[in-house]
Amino acid sequence: MVSRLTLSLGALGLAALIQPALADPPRAVVELFTSQGCSSCPPADAVLTELAGQPDIVALSFPVNYWDYLGWKDTLAHAAFTERQKAYAQARSDRQVYTPQMIVNGTKGCIGSDRARIEKSIEESNAGRAHLPVDVELKEQNGLVTIAVDGAVPADVHHAQVLVLPVMHSKTVRIGKGENSGRTVTYANVVRGVTRVGEWRGGAAHFEVPLATARGDGDGYVVLLQTSTDVHPGPILGAAKSHGL
Repeated sequence: MVSRLTLSLGALGLAALIQPALADPPRAVVELFTSQGCSSCPPADAVLTELAGQPDIVALSFPVNYWDYLGWKDTLAHAAFTERQKAYAQARSDRQVYTPQMIVNGTKGCIGSDRARIEKSIEESNAGRAHLPVDVELKEQNGLVTIAVDGAVPADVHHAQVLVLPVMHSKTVRIGKGENSGRTVTYANVVRGVTRVGEWRGGAAHFEVPLATARGDGDGYVVLLQTSTDVHPGPILGAAKSHGL
């Protein structure tokens, strides 16, 4: 007869062996610049929510504030997100700033509700790759988040910034005025800030940030490895998201 203790130890040993496989690197980061004051945005917000449910996509909502004058002040917007969108436009030299706008992998801009165009932009920005080129892994321990980055710097890149973004997984807002007056909209993966924690120049490197800083006033966080030229954001080389996003 096999004792209960033997069964328990056997189960523990089996549990130790059966560990979930590491997720593949994401194939895309999509950033939706949206506004509660934009009547065209709710369909794009729904697309972003759909993308957020895909494990190989890092989907982020960046609420902007430039439509606040239309009668409703966006309750989630931040001026820094407006500046990020403008910086993307300057980097592309097209100066196109509108809502809803989706930026794919830091390079491709398209209408945020155009699901087919978003997918095409992912394919184009990946240039035949199945996923982003640099691995980014996260580990939480003793109140710290350790960010492990490993990969080769692309030939035309000298360095990249390691950015941590606190994220609110879901937020439902009832809009009282403006173009969406009376509507209730649920936003997915709402960014609450952007913090630079280091610079990566290739190879294996580790960065640490307090877990409280990574989460901020959100309930999760995303790490981006993004190139930049002066003040302009560039291609995103790697990304990772905390559990639950």
